[in-house]
This record gives sequence, C-alpha cells and structure tokens, in this order.
Amino acid sequence: MSRVLAFDFGASTGRAILGEYENGRLSYREIHRFDNELVTENGKLCWNFPYLLSEVKKAIEMANDVDSLAFDTWGVDYGIIGEDGEIKGLPVCYRDTRTKNAPEKIFEKISPERLYALTGNQIMNINTLFQLSVEDKDGDMFLFMPDLFVYALCSVKSAEQTIASTSQMLDLEKVCWQKEAFALSGKSEKMLPPIVKSASMAGEYNGIKVIKVAGHDTQCAVCAMPETDGETPAFLSCGTWSLIGCENDLPILTKKSMEDELSNELGANGKINYLKNISGLWLIQEIRRNFRKEGKEYSYNDMEQLARREKAFGFFINPDDEIFASPENMPEKIRDFCKRTGQGIPETDGALVRCIYESLAMKYRFAIEQIEENTGKKFDVLHLLGGGTKDSFLCQMTADSLNIPVTAGPTEATALGNIMLQLIALGDLESVEAGRKLLASSETLKTYNPQNASEFSAAYDKFKTVITK
Repeated sequence: MSRVLAFDFGASTGRAILGEYENGRLSYREIHRFDNELVTENGKLCWNFPYLLSEVKKAIEMANDVDSLAFDTWGVDYGIIGEDGEIKGLPVCYRDTRTKNAPEKIFEKISPERLYALTGNQIMNINTLFQLSVEDKDGDMFLFMPDLFVYALCSVKSAEQTIASTSQMLDLEKVCWQKEAFALSGKSEKMLPPIVKSASMAGEYNGIKVIKVAGHDTQCAVCAMPETDGETPAFLSCGTWSLIGCENDLPILTKKSMEDELSNELGANGKINYLKNISGLWLIQEIRRNFRKEGKEYSYNDMEQLARREKAFGFFINPDDEIFASPENMPEKIRDFCKRTGQGIPETDGALVRCIYESLAMKYRFAIEQIEENTGKKFDVLHLLGGGTKDSFLCQMTADSLNIPVTAGPTEATALGNIMLQLIALGDLESVEAGRKLLASSETLKTYNPQNASEFSAAYDKFKTVITK
C-alpha cells in the first residue's frame, strides 16, 4: 500500500486529504481542514503563511506514517526568500490593489500583443509579472505558493512547471523562463528559481518524500478529468475561480486569442490547457459572507432556494468586472452594476443570488464560444470538476446555457489529481492517462442534460449586451 498526503489550498480553506492505493484500488478521505483567511501586513492583503504552515505540520502528524506529501494552490502568488534563507514577510494576495495600474506601466515598454506572444497568458493585473513589477521586497529568489511550502519543509528552491505557467513569464514551448518578459519586472534574474516537471521528487521531511505535483490547483483538477475516449471534451474547474477550457497540443498565441482574454497554461501531462479565467463561486461565497454581516444566516441551500423562487433572467452581471474582484459590499456592487447597465435594481436577496448563478452560466457559454472559435473544435460534453459539482443548480444551468451534457465529478478532482501525481512519482501509476482510467471506473459521476436550453438562448443576447456595456 502507498499512503500519500495531498494538501489542497483554496482561497478560503486549506485541506489535507489522505490517499491510500493498493492492488489497483484508490481510497481517500479528508483528515484536516482549516481556514485560510487574509491578514494585513504593511497595508497589504496577505496570506498568513506561518499559520498555514503550522496547520500543514499538524496534518502531517495526524496522518501518521505516510510515504509522500505534496501541495497544490491557486496561481500567480509567491513569497520571497532572503539572502539569509528566511522568508521575507508574508506573501501578498492577488486581491490586493497594488497591481491595479501595473499593466499600463508595463505596456509603456512592450505591446500587449508582444507580451501575449511571448507567454500566452491572459493579461490580468494579478499575474506574477505585474506583481513583481511593483514588489517592494528584494531577495535571493521568489517561490510560488506551493513551492514555498516545499521550501519551508525541505529547503528546496524550485518552481514546478504548471504553477510557473500562470506567471506571464514562461516560454510554454521550451518550458523555460521567458527572459524578455521577466526583464519587464525590473528584478534581477538571480531571483528566478529553476523549473522542474510535475510528479518529480523534491526532498524529504522527517523521512517523508516531498513531491512536486501540479502546483496549480486547476492543473491538478484537469489531471483528474475522467477518461474521455470518443468525446470532444471541455473542462470547467469550478471553485472560488472558474477555469473553463480544453486540452491542446500547442499554445495559441494569436492577437484574437489575446483579445478574447484566453490563456495558455501547462498541464502536468505536457498538454496545453487553453482556458479562460472567470470569477467563480467567490461571488456566492462573498455574498453569503455579506448576508451574515447583515444578520442573515443563510446556508448555501437556503440561498439556492431563494434564487429558485425568483423570476428567471431578470438581471445579469459581468462576473469578471473589476468591481467584483475585491471583498466586501457584494450586494451593493451587484445592485450598482445592474442600475448602471440599465436593468433596474434587484430588490431581494434571492434576485441577487439568481443573478450570480445565471450570469456565471451565461459567461461559461460566452467563453466556450470563444474557445471553439479559436481552436476550431466543437465540444460535445463539459466535464465539471471540483467543488462546483455539489451545486446542482449551477450544474443544470450550465448544461442549459451550453446546450450540451455536463458530467459533474469528481468533486475532489483537485485532491485526486494531486494524489494521482504523487502515485506516478512513486511508481504506482504509469501516467496521467492511467490515473484518468482509474477515476473513470471508480468515481461517482452525475450527468446533467439540457432541459431549458431554448430559454437560455433567448436570454443570451441580453447577457451579451450587458457585459459589453
């Protein structure tokens, strides 16, 4: 039996999942969960790394005798290692406002088209390049968040390739740092960590092998997409962020792809994950938190039931409008957006929640149409992976909006991808493809077929009008 410990960090919680693999059978269970709350340091929103590391060590003790462990997290953020080997301060969160005007300053030196052709990343002010360009800390090296945890346990300084591909600084075809892009940060090249492949050994911690899996949680989730023989599949990794896309052999670096705000990232299997970043369940999580501040203790099911009772397609937002990127005042922001775009004002809590759900489902269709146009593919199924699989309301709306079946599962796709890649590093599985076959035969999946596609199509033009105002 191989026993592996997968640490899966999201924007609001961290989890430790224990996987056990023996005789072709995989079982897994959550052994520890902890909050991941932002703190403030020097006026910036930051991740409380010392606290998170203490929870990691607590989980390792709870797991008791594992063969290996590995980390996956969100993309783009990093910590800086000082000349003395210490981590300098707290890693700054991508939701901090420090990079608000950073892209404009970079584009005084390079055109957006050139930067996109060099790196293939959707140009977002949160990307590592823009963060480094306004970084006020210097040091020996920067490390992405999953790599920072590895460093804290076994002092190994390297960058796993999938997390590096979120940075706007990687040459996707050669899988090396794109020096022309990095130079725009104004930082010394000595800060660049060496790049390593997914499913590679990093070091040891108290006799436990520390493995670099796909450090970017999206790529872990895509690893766990069940086998898709005979399909032309798209994927949607749905959690705090929604990342919707498909696997390609080569990056698409055209001006149209850039203008459509599509991104090329490396997958753990060497494929290019061609995708769009969309604000996801963050909107639902944040409005629930805002409701609580108002004394309304809604569960997620309560919110869904409120939404179901509201009129369909009454209001739309653009989930990716910059006003929704920061915490606080989500109900007011939605009302303001709707008023500003001439839709009136959603008066009830249910109308606010339904607006979020329908807008997400419509934005998924908008993204899929762009991806199909840029790739020439026509998708016949969407694999919905991750926490969003628990939300049957969103799953059905997505099937209706896209007018194709949605296969939901695995719910624990990110943790399972992490576990799979550890098992590949340990020699228990041959490849990502072998892991996908294993999951296709062992995981419970649910298919949502379109039921109200014509109603969604009729409302889609209204949505497109709203998001382009």
